[in-house]
Amino acid sequence: MSSRFPSDVSPTVRTLKAGHAALEDFALAPELTHLNHGSYGAVPNCVLAEQERIRHEVERNPTGFFSELYPRRVREAAAVAAGYFGGHVEDWVFCENATSAINSVFASLPLRAGDELLTTSHAYGAVLRAMRLWRERNRATMRIAEVPAVVESESQVAEAISRALTDRTRLLVVDHITSPTATVFPVAEIVRRAHDAGVPVLVDGAHAPGQLALNVPEIRADWYTGNAHKWFFAPRGCGLLWTAPKWQAITRPAVLSHGTDQGYTAAFDWIGTRDVSPWLSLPKAAEAFDSFGGPALMARNHELSDAAANRIAERTNGALTAPASMRPAMATVCLTQAADLEEAINVRRRLGERGFVIATNAFGGRLCVRISAQIYNDPSDYDRFADALLNLDFPLQ
Repeated sequence: MSSRFPSDVSPTVRTLKAGHAALEDFALAPELTHLNHGSYGAVPNCVLAEQERIRHEVERNPTGFFSELYPRRVREAAAVAAGYFGGHVEDWVFCENATSAINSVFASLPLRAGDELLTTSHAYGAVLRAMRLWRERNRATMRIAEVPAVVESESQVAEAISRALTDRTRLLVVDHITSPTATVFPVAEIVRRAHDAGVPVLVDGAHAPGQLALNVPEIRADWYTGNAHKWFFAPRGCGLLWTAPKWQAITRPAVLSHGTDQGYTAAFDWIGTRDVSPWLSLPKAAEAFDSFGGPALMARNHELSDAAANRIAERTNGALTAPASMRPAMATVCLTQAADLEEAINVRRRLGERGFVIATNAFGGRLCVRISAQIYNDPSDYDRFADALLNLDFPLQ
């Protein structure tokens, strides 16, 4: 099955109501300026209502729901993932988040002493920590491919990663959109080079669904995970994992339960009793995504983020971490201010006191701010944010 993006989805289901007027579709506090959609997403009111409806449906007859309705409903929800992000329904399973999916792959992969795990210097912190633990448990090794904080081109990224592959590399973990630097990596080319070297690839696409046009099978990765609760408007706890057919026989969730010996989809579909409402709300989230514009919304968000990032970088004398062609609806500006993690957190708190919800980090020893652009944002949000940034009580230039 091919992805529905971008040619065969109507650009809009209703008139795109973008900017502050769209805040009425969300429960977001109107007194705050929300510029950090990338971390936790935001759930539209219509999806929150659907999630609550599902919860009530479960409570009316929990035994009947989980015994009779849930097995069919979860596969119907997986079919929505396949319809939007490509592939066959049996290749898609749910998990709480991308981190959970990645740990499931680590737990499934047969590693021996001396085997090597490889990732990049832009990897998500939780993934790095998990890799270190799985390395220790299996007496394996781990290497980091150094990618510059400020990336100039896709080929620069692909070259840095391919140079780090060795004959002992058993798994490459690479981000589709990096968390600290908001850079879109050329994952299809990276996968091609890794496969040429005989190395399987796990793509961490936590930020990709709903932010990029996806056809996951065309990337040709061995595993691909993403979160529908970041940019695709699902409730938090709606993570997705796609596994290439050749790996499904060994791929199991990190938590093993009744479905363990019944195959890939059965193992992930049933991991004991849990709140499945985020997963079953995916069809309503997809409906909301379409109603907000679908591909037109993604294009609008990218354009807004690009213009805002350029303006903030210009006003602060900061450096954008990637060219426009490698930035999605997020962007990171590295400022001239030297900083460690504690200072970055302090800056985030101080901006929060001024009403701005923002992501900050210390990358390459510099203070970096990451902005997001979503349907409820307006260009004026970023001008006011730049004013607040420049008025903090330490020199930025």
